[in-house]
Amino acid sequence: MRQPRRLIAAFGAAVALLLPVAACGGSSSDSGSGDGATEVTFGYIADFSGVASLAAADKLGLWDKQGLKPSLKAFTNGPLQIQALGAGDLDFGYIGSGATWLPASGKAKIIAVNMLGQADRVITRPGSGITKIADLKGKKVGVPEGTSGDMIFQLALKENGLAPADVQKVTMDPSTVVTAFSSGQVDAAAIWYPLIDTIKKNVPDLVELTKSEDFYPKLSFPSSFVARNELVKDHPETVTKVLKVLQEANDWVAANTAEAEQLSATFLKAPAEQFKGASSVTKILPSAELAKLSADGTVAGWYKGLADIFVTMGKITDSPDPATYYTADLYQAAAGGAK
Repeated sequence: MRQPRRLIAAFGAAVALLLPVAACGGSSSDSGSGDGATEVTFGYIADFSGVASLAAADKLGLWDKQGLKPSLKAFTNGPLQIQALGAGDLDFGYIGSGATWLPASGKAKIIAVNMLGQADRVITRPGSGITKIADLKGKKVGVPEGTSGDMIFQLALKENGLAPADVQKVTMDPSTVVTAFSSGQVDAAAIWYPLIDTIKKNVPDLVELTKSEDFYPKLSFPSSFVARNELVKDHPETVTKVLKVLQEANDWVAANTAEAEQLSATFLKAPAEQFKGASSVTKILPSAELAKLSADGTVAGWYKGLADIFVTMGKITDSPDPATYYTADLYQAAAGGAK
């Protein structure tokens, strides 16, 4: 059977923390290990949303239960994982909502909603005279372009009748947003927790103009698990096994959030304090509910809403039918016998 090429990219200093899990050899999911288990390579990002289900799957022995042998690989972002999927170096991965335009443009298939992000905010300084989104007209707003912060910013403008040209969008990286907002160099910012906690040390009375959950349930900002296009097409049985692992792990995390935070820290060999409270800015839905929301079109609506924003942002030229990149049928089938 085919063996995938080894990843040789350097993932940056942040990944140095990450070498937690044993990296089993990197064979492709259409190969079997010596003990008969199907080997799969799985990417992740070192945050609570990115590792909680994988850490739970390890703790609960869910990979063995489904006859799978995972090789877990750390990445710094979703686009790098999509690139690795396309190159055949990775079978499955994890992306935040900001990278969803890549599956929407055909680069991978979304196989499962992970958690719904509720960390993003559009904020302003106290006494700025800005009390609502409409007041941002003509104002300087610090925005990390292409992120979930940018997405909620674009959505908030649209919902309040403003065009991007109506504000002075200042593109900067997240750490610069923290500095610029704290020092008053911008009037407002589109940013997220825990960076907002850092800002609050200097601006404790900041004003939140809008937040992610204001748009729920019509719109949401899901992180997702993704798979290689070829794998979904040629080996749906392997995808179904992985989905059963993820669904059972998700349900454990949803029922044990405090323990899941601790487990995630252990998984990453990071201080427990770093993950304490991380679940408070996410919404974790049970797999049965996600299956129901997949069946009635709600999940497709979330992805369609994101795609519409990506069109506005210039990431994609049109907003495709989510059925072309979200495998709702596989998710529902796996949920029917996940336990």
